[in-house]
Amino acid sequence: MEALNKSRDHVLGLYRIVVGLLFACHGAATLFDVLGGAHGARPEVGAWPGWWAAAIQLVGGTLVLLGLGTRAAALVCSGSMAYAYFAKHQSSGLFPLENGGEAAAMFCWSFLLLVFLGPGRWSLAGLVHPRREPETRRIAAASPM
Repeated sequence: MEALNKSRDHVLGLYRIVVGLLFACHGAATLFDVLGGAHGARPEVGAWPGWWAAAIQLVGGTLVLLGLGTRAAALVCSGSMAYAYFAKHQSSGLFPLENGGEAAAMFCWSFLLLVFLGPGRWSLAGLVHPRREPETRRIAAASPM
């Protein structure tokens, strides 16, 4: 178990990078008709909700990928996917398998997890604000036994 606990931040960092990359690619595909296309017509600039959703996907996904403002970006991304699920998919059926909302549900919960767990390793924010040793470890090391 100790080895798994030591790997936690590295695995979380990889998870953040993959989720952010996939989300950013989805936004880029919609906005710029790249990476397999927009899966339909590209939305006009400023059109609600398509263009805004794609902009959140591209910008938010990139911020999460890089680990800059991860918790805030992940919160916005999670909320946008919750909105997408309930506004677009929920009316077609109760469960994501019925209504085609699997991706929206998975992204929503994936980003919500990052809101609570943070960026893990390899974040650009970690370069600006290096991780400090946990308070409890410093206290334990400083107290004589």
